[in-house]
Amino acid sequence: MNHYFTNSDIQHDIKKHTILFKGNDYSFYTDNGVFSKKGLDFGTRTLLENLPFEKMSGDILDFGCGYGPIGIITSKQTKEKVDMLDINKRSLTLAEQNALLNQADVHIFESNLYENVDKKYDYILSNPPIRVGKKTLYKILFDAKKHLKEKGEFWLVINKNQGAESAIRDLKKEYLVEVVCKNKGFYIIVLKIH
Repeated sequence: MNHYFTNSDIQHDIKKHTILFKGNDYSFYTDNGVFSKKGLDFGTRTLLENLPFEKMSGDILDFGCGYGPIGIITSKQTKEKVDMLDINKRSLTLAEQNALLNQADVHIFESNLYENVDKKYDYILSNPPIRVGKKTLYKILFDAKKHLKEKGEFWLVINKNQGAESAIRDLKKEYLVEVVCKNKGFYIIVLKIH
């Protein structure tokens, strides 16, 4: 599972998938060594279906963008430029190709956690890499605070089987936490600064 967040040399198997979302077709190239290579996974789709696109404006970050579905679809839905980051070079290459393919207004960059993030956001969006382990996951979740504007919101999806309930309990120590949706074990969570 290390391949989601390291830059490995596994063999390529590039496939093109078309995703229907809110009446629009989006096309995405995927490959071995990236998350959800068979197309849009259920957790990401559930997150996208719950994002309040109509009110989203300003600075938006897709954290751990993978091949780009969250940031690209959000950019197209909101007409905003979206920043997208990942640590996996293969993911970043695919995200660049997919941004061109979907004519999305995005800025894609490499970053280990928030290392190369130099501004604050109105919205941070993520299907975080649970398999990095709790210590790194909590760094992603709790350090987001430093990169949110005063009224900023961090929208994320975590599966119940991957610790959603304990994460919510811990996050309540630092954030106002709202669970906006539960769907087949996936929790869509919004974090706001007190």
